Amino acid sequence: MQPSSTETQLRQLWGRWMSLLSRLQDDPKVALVLDSRLGQYLSKHPFLAVTLVLFVAMAAVPVGLFLTFAVVTLTMSVVGFVFLEGFLLFVAAVTLLCVLSGVAFFSVLVSVITNTLLVTVSGLLNLYDPSLTQRRFQGKEGQTSAEKEEQ
Repeated sequence: MQPSSTETQLRQLWGRWMSLLSRLQDDPKVALVLDSRLGQYLSKHPFLAVTLVLFVAMAAVPVGLFLTFAVVTLTMSVVGFVFLEGFLLFVAAVTLLCVLSGVAFFSVLVSVITNTLLVTVSGLLNLYDPSLTQRRFQGKEGQTSAEKEEQ
């Protein structure tokens, strides 16, 4: 009885699989893991080893998606925080500009009112009693001439 082509292909596949496993077991890194306590335990309990391999393989995608989500969320938070801080600094700068402009306008207004009152009161005093302003000027001129005489 001649083996069918399916049986031949299956035997070839099995032979390639066995050669791959033997190369894998001959690898020094794999041999190091298999010589450890965990490797010896998993060699004695193949069902647990297959379960562990399947769990790790199946958990890799959700864990990877979660870590990707965490990194993207963290990046977006940092970028959003930077933009928020920039916006808040802009609002604070505009507010400071408005307050300083108001203070400058108020200062000019108070200065104008004070100077107007000074000129008006001085003019009114000069109009009603010119001797008040003349005496003050004469008194000052007298002091300065007296000081000149002392020197």
